[in-house]
Amino acid sequence: MVPCTSSHASELTGYNNIMTRPEEGGRAVLIKEPENLEDKPLDVIPAEFAVQSSVHEYGGGGFAVLGDTVIFSNDRDQRLYKLLIGDHSPMPLTPEYGGPVVRYADGVFDSHFKRYITVMEDHRSNLSPTATIVAIDIGSGNIQEPKELVSGNDFYAFPRVDPSEKRMAWIEWSHPNIIWDKSELWVGYFSDSGDISKRLCIAGGDQALVEAPTEPKWSPQGELFFISDRRNGFWNIYKWTEHSNEVVTVYSLNAEFTRAMWILGINSYDFAGKVGENHTIICSYRKNGKSYLGMLDHVRGSFLPLDIPFSYITNITSSSSCFYVEGASATHPLSIAKVTLDENVSKVKEFSIIWSSSPEVGKYNSYFSLPELIEFPTAVPGQKAYAYFYPPSNPNYQATADEKPPLLLESHGGPTLESLGVLDLNIQYWTSRGWAYVDVNYGGSTGYGREYRERLRGQWGIVDVNDCCSCAEFLAESGKVDGRRLCITGRSAGGYTTLACLVFRNTFKAGASHYGIADLASLRAEMHKFESHYIDNLVGDRNAYFERSPINFVDKFACPVILFQGLDDEIVPPKQARKIYMALKEKGLPVALVEFEGEPHGFRKAENIKFAVEQQMMFFARLVGKFQVADEISAIKIDNLD
Repeated sequence: MVPCTSSHASELTGYNNIMTRPEEGGRAVLIKEPENLEDKPLDVIPAEFAVQSSVHEYGGGGFAVLGDTVIFSNDRDQRLYKLLIGDHSPMPLTPEYGGPVVRYADGVFDSHFKRYITVMEDHRSNLSPTATIVAIDIGSGNIQEPKELVSGNDFYAFPRVDPSEKRMAWIEWSHPNIIWDKSELWVGYFSDSGDISKRLCIAGGDQALVEAPTEPKWSPQGELFFISDRRNGFWNIYKWTEHSNEVVTVYSLNAEFTRAMWILGINSYDFAGKVGENHTIICSYRKNGKSYLGMLDHVRGSFLPLDIPFSYITNITSSSSCFYVEGASATHPLSIAKVTLDENVSKVKEFSIIWSSSPEVGKYNSYFSLPELIEFPTAVPGQKAYAYFYPPSNPNYQATADEKPPLLLESHGGPTLESLGVLDLNIQYWTSRGWAYVDVNYGGSTGYGREYRERLRGQWGIVDVNDCCSCAEFLAESGKVDGRRLCITGRSAGGYTTLACLVFRNTFKAGASHYGIADLASLRAEMHKFESHYIDNLVGDRNAYFERSPINFVDKFACPVILFQGLDDEIVPPKQARKIYMALKEKGLPVALVEFEGEPHGFRKAENIKFAVEQQMMFFARLVGKFQVADEISAIKIDNLD
């Protein structure tokens, strides 16, 4: 229930990454580092293609690069294509099935057998889609049916071939679990024909030990590393010792060395090339709302921090003489940076941003509102939750001493996601126009360990609602915002929390739901395979599905609501937004419904993204803001108001 795009590269030569272009309808483009950093990144794929996998609906891991060869999943038909960098004629590798019914993601090259190993999700059956790990011939030039290597479980991820090309590691899991609740790490040995002849469960198979291993990776020496929360409830780095079949802790810290795998192909650590010794791992971890980067000596167990200006790091890829970091900060939008170390391999010598999602944004630094990490008490005595608070910020305007700003509270999606405290121009749009903004990491968010994440098990619609209301009330009581002008917004699962807050509590004066969930039972009935049992774990029994669904208690809505919905949304169908809209319209409350043709779960087109934020601003300003909007915006009709 989270809209995502992906950026994943494996076995890189230089920097390659995916960027989405809202001005091209959200097309995802593979770009390459230019030889001269003064130049723009180079497009790798031709304009009629888009790099996007739809495995698990959220995709990720849509491409891999080895030397000058790229293999990528094309958005329109979900087939795999092979392309030589510099060429403009991708060659299909997988059969045409009459539509995007067979999908591929998170693949790696297997040079020994001249093939590509990848996760395959097959939707050709009318039943639930099947998942396998398959091998695809890339040497003959002929299109062939994929060869099945691993099957029998509900889900697969991270197929990774060791340097000797004799073994493969992968992650698998089964219903009713989702990967961050309980998963298994396996290793299989290739036979002479390339099949898996022997397999071992390395982690996650012990029923007495609840753990969620993820991100397996072979070192250049053929040692298997992975990340798990088996010891302390935090995702730390471990190593499998083959000769003794033991798992040992590489580095233990009450911090997260990875994140929940909503998308495939995440890359939270990598082995250093020539920048360090053979036993050096470049990695990041997240603690108390901030990411840290460093070099981990997995022999000595020591960690050397590296100072870079990112406070959030998503992916790391090492090259022969440097490494690349994808991340952001309170003043940097999502960017890719090239990092080189000094001769002693002890500190950063050069940090240069070679791609930015908003390259011109720096000239508006004076307008940026910098986030303040706050802790606030929850409804449970002695318990705290976290949020990022952004005060209004505009160098050209200053409120009077007795004026407190209206507040817009965001409930993030997922719900197993995390607010990041990094530069978000959507947030800055509000703070530059006189609003305070708070981005809440309610109980159930990732980034704070398993115990915090599991606060939401069986409590979705309770813990998240209570925490969002507690945060808004805390800010009002502390004098930071106007308690009479509290508004709430959210996307997807965050839209559900928004609607639930408006139905079951009276804290907020208006709300905006972006493709939010109104009917939990309908969502469960229509939910795609990846999250189908995840909903059960969050909600509980049949009675809870009814009692926590806003659609069943429309009589309790008491304030204005605006709803935004994509008509191609397969995760939260449009009829849920229409149900809420019609109910509020009949009740006589001010309500508006904005539907976008051609938009999926998460808006991609620039004009729709812009229209949504402007109309939300206008809606709130007209109904609770008590001020004029500075921008020239033509307001849409609000039912029961206009």
